[in-house]
Amino acid sequence: MPYKRKEQIGDITLYLGDCMDIMPTLGKVDAVVTDPPYGIGWRTNSKKRNGGIRKHFTGKDEMPIIGDDKPFNPVPFLVGKKQIMWGANNYSSHLQNNYGWLVWDKRPNGERNTQSDAELAWTNFNKSVRTHRQRWMGCMRDGEECPFVGGALVHPTQKPLALMRWCVNMTEGLVLDPFMGSGTTLVACAKMGRKGIGIELEPKYFDIACRRVEEAYKQPDMFVEPAKPQVQEDLLNEQSLADTQPYVNLRGSFCNNEKHNSERGNQ
Repeated sequence: MPYKRKEQIGDITLYLGDCMDIMPTLGKVDAVVTDPPYGIGWRTNSKKRNGGIRKHFTGKDEMPIIGDDKPFNPVPFLVGKKQIMWGANNYSSHLQNNYGWLVWDKRPNGERNTQSDAELAWTNFNKSVRTHRQRWMGCMRDGEECPFVGGALVHPTQKPLALMRWCVNMTEGLVLDPFMGSGTTLVACAKMGRKGIGIELEPKYFDIACRRVEEAYKQPDMFVEPAKPQVQEDLLNEQSLADTQPYVNLRGSFCNNEKHNSERGNQ
């Protein structure tokens, strides 16, 4: 098997392994929504940025982003009818010139900060530039990740859930995130009643993503009606044609009604 581990949680499939090995086995996907390594060697150890240990600063000693130490080529990941790829201003020379960029404005009130005021995502949509405004300045974060309402970050380059919901809402059908990290794209899919596939190479973040998706199904979006499992519809059609068809005890697809299934490959 091309993966080390596979988890099926509701309509979300999560793979632990190398996306380059797993993607050829997946078949067709409708959209790719991802935040890949940018190839910029980002220092995830926030205690040592700006040339050394920062005094009077309680940063985090995070592991490096896998693949961020070399140039990123997005071409193998252009497999969806719709594409949203964050950080593409760092590798745009490999992409078609489109004007449908997305902007995440991280300083909507004009605050000053030593880090970027915004982040950019390339899309293959031939539409106007769109902006999502959400403050993201260290511990000063809007949304459910705000530490003052119990929110926390579990990945050094984690995106806000509201941002990824905004992205997923621009697509249709099955969503793939080949660099899922802590799984925010898949959490958005779960809460919105969408099907999704996530791939992650680092076991620590894979486990975090699984836990977050499970929690998302336990707290679904009250405004989204879950789709009926197709297998149940097929059974009803068969029974309408032949009343003698034996009863089959079907398992539902919703994680909050049953424990998710686990399939493990070679470690």
